[in-house]
Amino acid sequence: MPSFDVVSKTDLMEVDNAVNGVKRQIKQRFDLAGTKCDVERNENSLTITADDNMKLNQLHDLLRQNLASRKVDAKALDFGKPENASGDSLRQQVMIKQGIDQDLARKINKAVKGSKMKVQITIKGSELHVSGKKRDELQETITFIKNMDTDQPLQYVNFRD
Repeated sequence: MPSFDVVSKTDLMEVDNAVNGVKRQIKQRFDLAGTKCDVERNENSLTITADDNMKLNQLHDLLRQNLASRKVDAKALDFGKPENASGDSLRQQVMIKQGIDQDLARKINKAVKGSKMKVQITIKGSELHVSGKKRDELQETITFIKNMDTDQPLQYVNFRD
């Protein structure tokens, strides 16, 4: 019986490379050189530090540009609310999304069942397992899920006939 898995994984090595690229650009740009601007990664989160709101927005743009050049979807980042930090600077936590949360899994499951496709979806932890009788039905399901408005990048792996 053909099947595939729907997962959401962000390549942390590419995120590290993008963060290093942002750090290099901070040192090189005349408007950011010599400021308290910085980006650091700890496990599945980034910490952005900036002097003011304008510099924080510039760091967001730099981060998105570097992630795009590394083929990491910007939807994988969940920007938190900026907080005041020491020395009149701003600090912001950015969570890196890994895995499909239960709400999104149920939303996808409900939408696929509502479309009357002849496939079965099983939620296995932070991923979805989709199986059906025909390969064409699975390909239609992939297209349907891609066209859904999800706030997270999804990958389709382990396609088996």
